Order: sequence, then C-alpha cells, then structure tokens
Amino acid sequence: MRLAVLKERRPAETRVAATPETVKKLIGLGCSVAVETGAGLASGIPDAEYAAAGAEVAPDAAAALNGAGIVLKIRAPLGTGEGAVDELSLIPRGALLLGQLGADAKAAGTYAQLGIDAGAMELLPRITRAQSMDILSSQANLAGYRAVVEAAGAFDRGFPMLMTAAGTIPAASVFIMGAGVAGLQAIATARRLGGRVSATDVRPAAKEEIKSLGASFVGYESEESKQAQTAGGYAKQLSAEFYAEQAKVVAAHIAKQDIVVTTALVQGRQAPQLVSAEMVRAMRPGSIIVDIAADAGGNVALTRPGEMITTENGVKILGYHNWPGRIAGAASALFARNLLTFLTTFWDKEAKAPKLPAEDEIVKGVLLTRGGAVVHPNFAPAKAA
Repeated sequence: MRLAVLKERRPAETRVAATPETVKKLIGLGCSVAVETGAGLASGIPDAEYAAAGAEVAPDAAAALNGAGIVLKIRAPLGTGEGAVDELSLIPRGALLLGQLGADAKAAGTYAQLGIDAGAMELLPRITRAQSMDILSSQANLAGYRAVVEAAGAFDRGFPMLMTAAGTIPAASVFIMGAGVAGLQAIATARRLGGRVSATDVRPAAKEEIKSLGASFVGYESEESKQAQTAGGYAKQLSAEFYAEQAKVVAAHIAKQDIVVTTALVQGRQAPQLVSAEMVRAMRPGSIIVDIAADAGGNVALTRPGEMITTENGVKILGYHNWPGRIAGAASALFARNLLTFLTTFWDKEAKAPKLPAEDEIVKGVLLTRGGAVVHPNFAPAKAA
C-alpha cells in the first residue's frame, strides 16, 4: 500500500508527519512510502535522509498522493481557495487520512463527500491503551518545555539564584497557570532552571501533582471545582462566577511574579481568559507572560496571537502560534511515532493494510468518516425519528 507524507503548508507549521525512523518502520509493515520534497526541511530533515530510509521523494503533492491509500499530515489538508495547492482534491477516494485535523461538522462533511476516511487524532480517547498514540499529550509536553525556555530567553535576569562577589541575584518567581501535560512539564523545566515555582489548576487532582513536582499550589477551591475534570482527564468549562473567584485569588499572586506561563485549554472551545488587563498592569516592568493557549484565543486579555508584545508598563507577552512547532525536530519525532503506533495497532499483516474495527473504542473516537459517510457521533447527522 502506498503511504504519502505531505509538506505542511498552513502558516507557522514547521513539523512533519513522518521521520526517517518511522519511514523505515512503515516500510517494514509493507508500505511503499512517498514523501513530498521539502516536507522535513523545517524540522531539520533533508530529502536525502528520507531517501536513505527507503522513501520515494516525490516532486510535489500530486505525485506523492498518486495512488496513495494512506496519507499522513500534521494539520488538515488545504481545500479549495485555502492555498496554492488544493491538497484535498488530490487525495484519492478511499484513502485513510490521519493527522490533527481540527475536526468539526463542516470538515467531516467535506471528507465524506470526497470519499476520504479521515481520522482526527486529536479526538483520541484518553485511555491507557491509547497513551502512546496521543498527539495532544506528546505535543503539549514539548510546548510546556519550550514555553519556559522562551521565557528564560526573554527574561532580562537570571532564572536561578546567582551568588557572585558583586552580590546575589534572586531566583526568578515563576507561576504556571494550568497543570495539564504542558503545565506539568513547564513546572518541571522551571524547577530544573532554578526558579521558585508556583502553579494553579481548576481540576482537583492537579493540586497533588503540582506539589509532587516541588511547586506550591495557588488557587480557589469550591464544590464546583470538584467537578472540573471530564472522564477523559480534560478540564471542563466552569462558570463565570468560579473564574471570578479564581481571579481574585491569583491576582495578588501574579503581581509578584517575574514569569507567568498560561496553559489552560478546554477541548473544542475557546481558551478561558485567566489573566486580565488589570493583572498585567499590576506586574513589574521586565516581567514575562507566555501564553501557550494563544492559538485558541489566549488565556491573557492582551495576547496578540502570533506576536510578542511589550505592554505600556514593560511586560512582555509571548503569544506565538504553534508552540510545539517552535521545537520542530522533537515535535515531529513524537508526532510521527504517535501516528506509527496507531497504524501498527490496527495493521492487518496479511493484507498489509490498516484494519479499523468499527466497534473499537479508539477507532470510534478518532474516525470522522468512512465509506463516504460521517460516522463520528459528535458530527454525524441526526437520524430521522
């Protein structure tokens, strides 16, 4: 079966959906792999490395997709009018498309109409068996690390306490807002760099996780916060009243911080606003805010997605797009392994093709369309009574 890996064309996307390591393993499954030329350059992988791994280096998207039964992407393929190349129209009917597709009802309908069996890996259920396929966790881990590294680069003082003959520079005070995968990695990275770290999260289980990494917990706790986590481990959207109380608790704390990293995301919804303009204005000049949730609208009122700005009171807010893409080599390696694991798990060795049982919990969670129909329960049209 031919497997195609396309170059990413969406803005700020630097990752690639396969690496030479995973290409070798895909070929071992019985696939012939075609990689579009230049697909890995932004991740530090030249075409020659793919060729050495056994892949065909195709001159363009059309050549890579010609006869493909499987298509691997980081982001959703471009459609009509979205770019110079209409990738969707080039994908053969019946092909299996896997990636972080930004699934919604409209996109699912388009895939069904084109006869593409689309698997949105961001919808993977958070169960033990699926952990090694979880693109959100693997990418969030790197985003949390990169956020702290970027903060350290933008900060005009040292992270650890520095004792010199000329005097002592105190350790940076670092506050992490959100203790999911990204937040916990941010805590660990800030601690390794020598910062004094505190953190907050609305989910009840997060308090002990924060403390286990050596950070102090800051936050407002109530009966509502006890129900702030879904069965899948994601944070729930809470009431405006809760966020108002949470804001009161953290506002005074933020004013004393050198670095604030916000990581709060609610699956499928705009990111909650955690840091108001007033809180930013209360921070000291030279302080840094890193908003990992910028692509989802941002956790900070003053964030400008895709930009770093300096406020009137001298606070730098880093709201870059695609935080995992800022560490593209590592992010591509993990994303590619996630996709490889999914395919390996559902691979028919005799047919040398994927076999996706409709009743399997992982398949039901990921698959948007099959055989020209929308099959995902979140997006399938309601049945007539």
